[in-house]
Formats: sequence, C-alpha cells, structure tokens
Amino acid sequence: MQGYIFRKATIDDIEKLKLIGLNSFGNFKDQLTEDNWEKLKNYLTGENTYPELLNQSTCFVCEHANEVIGMAFLFSRGNPTDIFQEDWSYLRMVGVNAAYAGKGLGRRLIEVCIDHARTTGEKTIALHTSEFMDAARHLYEDMGFNQVRELPSRLGKKYWLYRLEL
Repeated sequence: MQGYIFRKATIDDIEKLKLIGLNSFGNFKDQLTEDNWEKLKNYLTGENTYPELLNQSTCFVCEHANEVIGMAFLFSRGNPTDIFQEDWSYLRMVGVNAAYAGKGLGRRLIEVCIDHARTTGEKTIALHTSEFMDAARHLYEDMGFNQVRELPSRLGKKYWLYRLEL
C-alpha cells in the first residue's frame, strides 16, 4: 500500500474524522429514512462524538497525500455496551472516503486493529453491521468474522453482531 500511512489518530484529527464519517457513511443516506439519516448525521457531526470516541478507544487512520481518508475505532475489553460483552474488544466506525473505496483500505484498517488487539492481549474482537452495509458485511465475513446473532433494529434497519476469536 505504497503512499498510504496508517497511524493512531490524535485529538488534532477530530475535524478530519468528522469529514470521513460524513463522507463514508453519507453513502447510505438514500437507504435510510430522512429522520434516520438525520439521526446518523447528527451523531457523525456531533461536537462530543469524536472526543468521546478518542477518549474511550484507539483510533487508527489512513492518510494519503496528507489527507485522512479512513478511520477505525478499536475499543479494548472492559467497555461493555448493550451489544458487546465485558471481555470483548470491538470495532466501531470503520469508514473510508468514497473516492478511495475498493482499494483495500478498509481491510487494512481492520487488520491494523486486529494486530493491535492481539498485541494488547485481546482474545475476541467484535463488531456490528447492517443490511445497508452490504460490502462491509462481506468483507468482515471474508476476514473470518462470524455472525453471532441478529440485533434489535437500529435506524430502521437490520443489524447483526459479528465476532472473531483472536
């Protein structure tokens, strides 16, 4: 992946992370109702969203030509939610600028997260994804993540929980 730099994000990257969020998840605007798109957009642009994510997780970004073009947040075990167990690490907000789609950058960001999780002693890494994120779902399955169960609907869509044993 010549010309691409993968590194940990810092607080200085917040505005760039917002742009990646809007760009990568904006692809799904037409697959959501107007109300549900507004909910997602408000989360992606929220003043506290990225500072909170950076405080709770390790974010890896992909840079190209001094531009942040991809992101993935890895939460270590000990951060349970209504979806993720106490002893699991998990991925959130994996996104790549649409202009760079299909170049393997999302896969590489996930690999960086998996490598980091292994290095830090994690045993399980999980994620959730939706029916409108079809390409991502196939990528996760191709990388060895197994569907655990269907989750309650979010944003009016089906979601599933996936897990990979490390």
